[in-house]
Amino acid sequence: MTAIIAARYLLTSGLIYALVLRRPDRPTPQPGAVRHEIRLSLASSAVYALPAAFVVEQWKAGHTLIYTDWSAWPLWWVPLSALAYLLIQDAHYYWAHRLMHHRTLFRWFHAGHHRSHTPTAWASFAFDLTEAALVAWVLPLLTFLIPIHVGVILFLLIAMTATATLNHCGVEILPQRFVRGPVGGWLITATHHGMHHRRMLTNFGLHFRLWDRLMGTDVMPVAPVDARSVSSKNGPR
Repeated sequence: MTAIIAARYLLTSGLIYALVLRRPDRPTPQPGAVRHEIRLSLASSAVYALPAAFVVEQWKAGHTLIYTDWSAWPLWWVPLSALAYLLIQDAHYYWAHRLMHHRTLFRWFHAGHHRSHTPTAWASFAFDLTEAALVAWVLPLLTFLIPIHVGVILFLLIAMTATATLNHCGVEILPQRFVRGPVGGWLITATHHGMHHRRMLTNFGLHFRLWDRLMGTDVMPVAPVDARSVSSKNGPR
C-alpha cells in the first residue's frame, strides 16, 4: 500500500513539477527544498498507508459501507457521497490546520511543511509524521459511516492528489478568470494556498474556502502575485 501511495505522489508531482519548469514565472525554491519535500512526502506515504490498508482488509471482510454494485444505491447518491466526503474532510482539516499553527504545537506537527515558503509540486504530501497521523484516518473512518462506491473512492484519491499538487506548485496554472470566478472563488487554488505559505495565519482550508470565509481567515491577493518576489516572515501564533 505504501508503494501505491508513493507512486501516485511521485507520478503526479513529477508531471506537474515538469510542467511548471517550463513557465518563466515559476518560483525559485530555497536550497534543498525539493529534496526535503520529497523525503517528507515519502515518509508520510507510509503513514497514510496504514489506515488505507486497514480499510481494504475490513472491506474484504464486509465490515465497511463501500459497495461495488452501482445499483445498490440511487445514482444521485454517487455525487452526493463524494461531496459529503469532501466537506467532512475539509471541515476536519480546517480546524486541525488552525490547531497545528498554535505556537505550542507548530514545531511538533506542521513545521516541516512550512520549511517551503514558496513550495513546489513536490510539497503536496510533505507533512510531518505527526500531522500525517492526525489527518490520515478521516477518509478511512468515513467508509464505516457513509456508503460510497469503490469507483468514487478511486476518483476522490486521484482528484485529491492532483489538486493538492496544483495548490502547492508555487504558481497558478488555472486561469485567473476561473480562480476568481463564481465557482473557483470557493475553491482552494495555488493563488489561495500560496498566501498561506507566505502569511501562515490565513487560508487554512483544504478543498473549499467555506470555513475560511465563515471564520474570517480568507485572504486573496488583489492581483496575481509573483511568488518569486515574496518571502514569509510570519511565524505561528
